[in-house]
Amino acid sequence: MARADRPALRPAAAGGPPGAEAARRAAEALWRIESARIVGALARYTGDFALAEDVAQEALAEALVTWSRNGAPTNPVGWLLATARRRAIDAFRRKSALGERYAMLAGQLAEGEFSSGAVSALGRPADLPWDPDRVDDDVLALMFTACHPVLSPEARVALTLRVVGGLSSEEIARAFLVPTATVQARITRAKKTIAAAGVPFELPPSEERRERLGGVLSVLYVIFTEGSTATTGDRLLRPDLVYEAVRLARMLAALLPAEPEVYGLLALFELTAARLPARTGPDGEAVLLEDQDRRLWDRSAIRRGLAVLGRATAVGRGLGPYGLQAAIAACHATAPSVQETDWERVVLLYEALGRVAPSPVVELNRAVAVAMASGPRQALCMVDELAVSGRLSGSYLLPSVRGELLTRLGRTAEARAELELAARLCRNARERSVLLRKAAALE
Repeated sequence: MARADRPALRPAAAGGPPGAEAARRAAEALWRIESARIVGALARYTGDFALAEDVAQEALAEALVTWSRNGAPTNPVGWLLATARRRAIDAFRRKSALGERYAMLAGQLAEGEFSSGAVSALGRPADLPWDPDRVDDDVLALMFTACHPVLSPEARVALTLRVVGGLSSEEIARAFLVPTATVQARITRAKKTIAAAGVPFELPPSEERRERLGGVLSVLYVIFTEGSTATTGDRLLRPDLVYEAVRLARMLAALLPAEPEVYGLLALFELTAARLPARTGPDGEAVLLEDQDRRLWDRSAIRRGLAVLGRATAVGRGLGPYGLQAAIAACHATAPSVQETDWERVVLLYEALGRVAPSPVVELNRAVAVAMASGPRQALCMVDELAVSGRLSGSYLLPSVRGELLTRLGRTAEARAELELAARLCRNARERSVLLRKAAALE
């Protein structure tokens, strides 16, 4: 979001403080938009990633108390950053260490300044409390640090959503249906791991950046995928995760405009998210692609996705795994119906995807496209080969596709058994109900 488009927080109007609820809404809105910049700037100032995130959270908690009493300051971002800096200074003092760094930080604060939170961080309310030439680097370094290879995939996702996305531990826990304590433990362990490994808060060297970028993209992909089709629970979609992944991908594309796979990922997100309004019915039940009302699809998102896909192509070097998936999503997004989809092109795109990023899921999806383009018999042979290989053992995806193909071939008893097996393996209640409904229709 461009800086001019960000909602500005204003001081409380005459007649009394805004109250705790209004302060909470103001602080949460500001935090969701600016947290990455705040934590990134603090990490650069302190050289300590974990401390930066901790003091930023402490400053946010202090804002909830102070702003409910006095109203939001003229420069709320500056207030948060100045408060967090003071907390960092206190931490250095308590440890009786890092004396030179403490003096450097302390020198940036005038004696008695910010004691009430009403003074701008730089003395001029319009100024931002960071070097505008360094902001992009700070946010980018934050992403690379949160997605560092020393962390487990689960820790990377939790830390990215926390420090880059600004989500609370409770929000992350709700999104992934795990206890809040589990998320908090993952974040705590991640910070300790980064500190123990001596990971510096800085952008990786240019020769390493492209290699490390894949890890950042994969984290955003996991976040989006979980939001677009929840692994477990009684909701098919988790829109908050979807739109957070879209927001972070847009941010990354703005920071790395020469990377085609960043554009490819963003295009995939936009084109897939465009279909969300039609993917569930009034009661949250899943609506299959062939039954969706395409008039509900977000045409603005489709236009954005196609434009970004065009940039991915224009940057050069050919489409990578995310760009190819975006091209497949574009085939669906621009087709008037399932029957009128260019399935031959989809098959070719899956073949290309299988060469650059081979996986059994890609092969299974290619089999589905082959069934739509050429009929179910050839596709069933492909699926049977996958079943024999055992590479999708335990996944509901393979028996669900096999059941569909057997249904089309008139082998209803076998189809029903496959669909029932898929339902037993599926952990999402909404998808499971669709599978059971299909199986029951074959009786």
